[in-house]
Amino acid sequence: MGVTTYSDEFTSPIPPARLFKALIVDSHNLIPKLMPLAVKSIEITEGDGGAGSIRQINFAEGSQVKCMRNRIDELDEKNFSYKYSLIEGDGLMDKLDKITYEAKFEPTADGGSKNKMTSTYYTKGDFVLTEEEIKAGKEKALAMYKIVEGYLIQNPDAYA
Repeated sequence: MGVTTYSDEFTSPIPPARLFKALIVDSHNLIPKLMPLAVKSIEITEGDGGAGSIRQINFAEGSQVKCMRNRIDELDEKNFSYKYSLIEGDGLMDKLDKITYEAKFEPTADGGSKNKMTSTYYTKGDFVLTEEEIKAGKEKALAMYKIVEGYLIQNPDAYA
């Protein structure tokens, strides 16, 4: 089994508390509203939404991926950090055991936030992920992030 880790950093004019609430804590309500052509629904199928819970993401019809199941490994609302694992679904392509994600939102001097995202891919056998596959995943994550950020900029009272 191979293990590959990638990290990214983004800055945002949105403070960490608002971004964390919208992108992480309430994403099961917000993301399907903001991205109905991509995400049909997100449901918590086991647990209360905290650590140990299972979230199922159901993608819109016509999507390459039908659904994915994530296990929430850590949800720290005080320190704005979140860890979860993609444990089941078409996103694993039968070539990955799992993918783990870590997100950490930190305040910046200008009232915005610096956000670190780390993805770790656990491949099966001698399968090697291509740069294109990694890039495609990063671009989807960044697009969702930018949509939520735009919504928060346009709606200053949301998640305040």
